[in-house]
Amino acid sequence: MPFTVTDFGDLVRLLEQQPEWRAELRRLVLTDEVLALPQTVQSLAEAQRRTEEQLAALTQRVDALAEAQRRTEEQLAALGRRIDLLTQDVQLMVKRVDSLGQDIGDLKGIGLEFRYQRLAYAYFQRLLRRIYVLPPAELSTLLEDAVDEGKLSYSDMEEIIRADLVVRGKRWEDEVEVYLVVEISWGAGPDDVERAAQRAKLLAQLGTPTIPVVAGKAITSETADLARRLETWLVMNGHAISPTN
Repeated sequence: MPFTVTDFGDLVRLLEQQPEWRAELRRLVLTDEVLALPQTVQSLAEAQRRTEEQLAALTQRVDALAEAQRRTEEQLAALGRRIDLLTQDVQLMVKRVDSLGQDIGDLKGIGLEFRYQRLAYAYFQRLLRRIYVLPPAELSTLLEDAVDEGKLSYSDMEEIIRADLVVRGKRWEDEVEVYLVVEISWGAGPDDVERAAQRAKLLAQLGTPTIPVVAGKAITSETADLARRLETWLVMNGHAISPTN
């Protein structure tokens, strides 16, 4: 028997009157997937809620990490500034230590020069007898007279007068008057040997034999070799060393 419109109307009225029939009809008419759709939607909604909660938690963690990063950068910047200040302090300290070392070196050199000047006979007696240390004023007069006589140029005079010590005496073997041109340095180096040799050579232009001498507390093998080549005497710790040794 065909199902007519009238029959459909009757069915609708019966379903409205019998709710349990509607459920049974849905079970018969709809597929399992469609019937399960509300539950699926609910599950998706729950999953969406959990995802949103996880995203919110992740956002909070990212914000916390960003804040921690910002604090770390601020701390690093502050540390960098402190390191810069510390570096400046260290550099200043190094400069002060260098300056102090230079001052100490200068004082040691001055003290050594004074000692050699005061005890010239004891230090140079192997080279000369009748030792006499020329005072600065007497040396200046001697050199100025040489300039006036044309024996020295003005620049020669300036070079000689920079010598740490000029000593006059007589050689033991023949009583000939000789000048010692002495460079004094705590740690004698090649420069000291070269200066002594050059200044002695200039002073020899006055007609009096001269001997270059380097005096000090310590010396390198390089300096000793140069002293032998430039025929310069060494006086180390009070002991005279001939350039021929």
